[in-house]
Amino acid sequence: MAKAKARHILVKTEGECEDIKKKIEGGSEFTEMAKKHSQCPSGRQGGDLGEFTNGQMVKEFDEVVFKEEIGKVHGPVKTQFGYHLIEITNRND
Repeated sequence: MAKAKARHILVKTEGECEDIKKKIEGGSEFTEMAKKHSQCPSGRQGGDLGEFTNGQMVKEFDEVVFKEEIGKVHGPVKTQFGYHLIEITNRND
């Protein structure tokens, strides 16, 4: 079964998500942006979600984590919770 490790930043609006992504692409640390902006409790740990298997997260989230490039910041990804930036830190298929 495929497993992955990822971190994310959850915010209310797509615009806010885009602004944070630009800051990260400009050199800001993902973990610091998560601590400052994420509305998910994981933000306190820099957005770290730990290891999980396909199917444990909502569909939109899993589609990114289990298909997209590792080490790159993906998003905005819209889910029922809001808008996410997702960084896949590890995956084994």
